[in-house]
Amino acid sequence: MTVIYRQEIIQDITLFTNQPKAKFYSTLFLHLDVSPISKSVSKTGRKSERAALFCAFIVMKCESFSQVSDLHDYLTNNLLIAYYCGFDITKPLPSASTFRRFIRKLDNKVLKEIMQIQVLKLAELGIIDTSFIGLDSTPIFANTCLNNPKFFGNPKTQPKADKDCRIGVRAVSNQHSDKNYAYYHGYKNHVLSDTITGLPIYEITTPADIADNTVTLDILAKTHNFLPITECSFLADAAYDSKDIYNAVKNDYQGDCYIPINPRNTKNLKLLPIGNPLCDAGLIMNKDGKDHSGNRLRQKFSCPFKHSNDDTACLCNHSNLHSYFG
Repeated sequence: MTVIYRQEIIQDITLFTNQPKAKFYSTLFLHLDVSPISKSVSKTGRKSERAALFCAFIVMKCESFSQVSDLHDYLTNNLLIAYYCGFDITKPLPSASTFRRFIRKLDNKVLKEIMQIQVLKLAELGIIDTSFIGLDSTPIFANTCLNNPKFFGNPKTQPKADKDCRIGVRAVSNQHSDKNYAYYHGYKNHVLSDTITGLPIYEITTPADIADNTVTLDILAKTHNFLPITECSFLADAAYDSKDIYNAVKNDYQGDCYIPINPRNTKNLKLLPIGNPLCDAGLIMNKDGKDHSGNRLRQKFSCPFKHSNDDTACLCNHSNLHSYFG
């Protein structure tokens, strides 16, 4: 009787659900292996509904909901999608607090295991391979008032961000002639992907102050453990210009690197006997205070036209008027 009753309910709720969207979630969850969720040791939710809670958060990302309460209302009003997630729709859905508690206590190792299973399935089907792989990172903003430029209150009275949250730098503009950067509080998501299909192969999240090239070797090694990257072509931007990466890809994986040269610390300025450097126009740069960043003390030099009222006075038209640290 329960099966017949459930079938009648499904026939009724299909009249109130967007059919293309319901078909999308039906196909999605049919091919998604979430068995690691059910096997995981968790005190949140019954064992039979952990996989359903996990699928519900996939719906949350697909529908671009920012609040768990919005997800709960959506599933309550679209029981067919809740059924495809794995919930028993003959009973009330778990409370919104159960959803929050589940995602807060979910182990990241389980998510990596699920992703690895899906990647291996795609590799077996010939959809992705490691012939051409690329690595890049994207900023993740922490939920803190420090990321809100309109906040003028006291940060000490606001909820604190996670302990591993750090200050990072992100590019605001990628124009080669005028790159702009901004600071933010949060994390970095490093993603290794198949550059032909654009599908991700491996990912790792670190604090925002971790340099991109410092996690590259670890990402390549862990990917190679479950999906060989031998004879790969590795693509990345100038942030990954490092001898260690070149040597690892060539010697350990017999592959090739395609990385633009990073011009950092490659410009040798001419120094006068008194220690002052010369700018590109051959002018003597003046001392302009001290810099105490990075646990070291450095002398700062600047263009002689830096304090000029005429913005066009610099003979080189340099944007930052030749700031230089000795």
